[in-house]
Amino acid sequence: MSRATESIPAKMELHQRKHVEPKRQHPFIKSLKKHWELYLLVLPPVLYLLIFKYIPMVGVQIAFKDFSVVKGIWGSPWVGFKHFEAFFQSPNFWLLIKNTIGISFYSLIAGFPIPILLALALNEIRTGYFKKTVQMVTYAPHFISTVVMVSIIILMLSPHVGVVDKLFTLLGFPMTNFMGIPEYFKSIYVWSGVWQGMGYSSIIYIAALAGVDPSLYEAAKMDGASRLRKIWHIDLPSLVPVTVIMLILSLGSIMGVGFEKIYLMQNPLNTSASEVISTYVYKVGLIGANFSFSSAVGFFNSIINLILLVIVNGISRKVSQNSLW
Repeated sequence: MSRATESIPAKMELHQRKHVEPKRQHPFIKSLKKHWELYLLVLPPVLYLLIFKYIPMVGVQIAFKDFSVVKGIWGSPWVGFKHFEAFFQSPNFWLLIKNTIGISFYSLIAGFPIPILLALALNEIRTGYFKKTVQMVTYAPHFISTVVMVSIIILMLSPHVGVVDKLFTLLGFPMTNFMGIPEYFKSIYVWSGVWQGMGYSSIIYIAALAGVDPSLYEAAKMDGASRLRKIWHIDLPSLVPVTVIMLILSLGSIMGVGFEKIYLMQNPLNTSASEVISTYVYKVGLIGANFSFSSAVGFFNSIINLILLVIVNGISRKVSQNSLW
């Protein structure tokens, strides 16, 4: 039999094998078919980020233009760093920076340790009913809306009718308009925020403590360690990774003071202490219709936050081996 005749069956088998063997799929397609429920679950937040976070970045370019509503974003002329220079030379620049950083650092110093202490205290409570009651009481304020929260603050601190003012009057102190004194604004803002958010913020630390190996507590008990020793040598080290991540995120948003609460608490008497970058952008951009200038201010704020986040993350990675990336 010739070589050509011998190769015919081999060729036919190869040809049949090509038709029988399924076509290889891309790994992503295989993963999508296998885990389509998980991809469907991730789809809404991804769409949210794309639509409301990434696509609007196109509009950042108006910070470098003299934006005109008639000409639109693409038709408005480029002016470079004109609006940034105007902001840096503005008499409000250092006031805004001072107030924004001051309120942020005050909130961080006052509000960051308290959820950790609350989580440690709740972790030591052994009575189930009492523990659940404390959790409910401390978590509940988080669900109060900002408008209602500010209304409560104003009503409690109002002169003549406020509970705090009436209490101070009974103790012999003169009537005081707390919301009208600039020196009191930061403390009122920060400590009301601490009260409102400490319970909800402690959840992540309670979850971290729930993952501690019970054998560590048993070994410490066998060694005669007190509760404080257990907290110091077991609980606190287990909270270090979570604490570092939360601290990085907090320092990375140090220039991002919330808008709603501060704006609602503002009045003509306390503006010198309550005017921050977010409220200034709202007043100049939306109320004053100076969109390019307000975009430049907001873009500057975001860049500072990004730089701080990168720096703090790098320091944390070198010092504690814990970081976001």
